[in-house]
Amino acid sequence: MEEPLALHPVKLYVYDLSKGMARRLSPLMLGKSTAGTGPALPPHTSIIVHKDEFFYGSGGISSCAPGGTLLGPPDSVVDLGNTEVTEEIFLEYLSSLGESMFRGESYNLFEHNCNTFSNEVAQFLTGRKIPSYITDLPSEVLATPFGQALRPLLDSIQIQPPGGNTFSRHNGQS
Repeated sequence: MEEPLALHPVKLYVYDLSKGMARRLSPLMLGKSTAGTGPALPPHTSIIVHKDEFFYGSGGISSCAPGGTLLGPPDSVVDLGNTEVTEEIFLEYLSSLGESMFRGESYNLFEHNCNTFSNEVAQFLTGRKIPSYITDLPSEVLATPFGQALRPLLDSIQIQPPGGNTFSRHNGQS
């Protein structure tokens, strides 16, 4: 008789890097208020699984204890369900992502960012995507005249939340 596979909770941490400024400026930026739907700029997100927080930025994939970056505690937490994926398989998967799709030099604030990473990892772990108000926001911002005017500046921004360890299968970090 086979033992049932262990279930591991999967959470999405959501951080408003603007600390509320983006929400206040959203009528100017988007021509509408985002009150109640989230910030007007893409939030920083990370995946919490196997007792660690995993995120992507301009330095590549990183990990830390949950809430362990200098960003402090998340502004909100989304329960994404559970996974049967073991820690060993998950770390191998992350290593592969870090060598292919999610290298540091591939980072782009609006088109290939922490939210892209969180969405990819959430689907691998749970079969479900992260909330669309997070993944749809970059295209909404860039579709506005304000977003287009700021695009050159926004494309140059590199985000790497301080306090995490760059993920590497060989450095013993999880």
